[in-house]
Amino acid sequence: MARTRTAVNRTVLSAVGLSLFLAGSWLTATDPAFADRLPTWWPTAGTGTVLLDRDRLAQLRGEGWWTPTVMAASIGLAVLFAIWSLGQSRSGRARRLALPSPGCTVRPQALAEALAEALAARVATLPGIARSRARVLPRRGQRLEVRLRVWLEPDTPPDAVLPAVRTATAEADRAATPYTAHTRVRLSTTPHRTRHVR
Repeated sequence: MARTRTAVNRTVLSAVGLSLFLAGSWLTATDPAFADRLPTWWPTAGTGTVLLDRDRLAQLRGEGWWTPTVMAASIGLAVLFAIWSLGQSRSGRARRLALPSPGCTVRPQALAEALAEALAARVATLPGIARSRARVLPRRGQRLEVRLRVWLEPDTPPDAVLPAVRTATAEADRAATPYTAHTRVRLSTTPHRTRHVR
């Protein structure tokens, strides 16, 4: 559903943007300052040209089909844009994950927040790590995207802490069952503190 919504949004925005660009480009030709600089093949309009003059508009209003067509088109566009706007604000009903206890459920977002807090605290206690921060994002299809940022103590090589970090992320993966966690770890070093002489 999210991919379909994104595709529709991009299509609508592209169509509106292209229409405005073409209309603006055509109307630019009516300005004498730009008309002389345009290539010869560019479609030009005379100075003071309007898309629909008063006489032509009055003639169209006299036709029997004009008013119903304009009203139907306006109502149709209004309904389409209303449906599109509602589709943007509707996030859908949040699915709940069943827990082992009967009748107990948990929201995926609450599970993600608890998992992130527990993982960050667990990794921060490992030797050679100054601090850590975790972010867990629920995805569709019972997937969790885990982003783990780890700051190492000065002079601590990454190889010395990676096995322990892998163990901690594996524990988080098991705790997130039935969700499948995909973890990305980013390592940074903590710089030495400069000693000040008084």
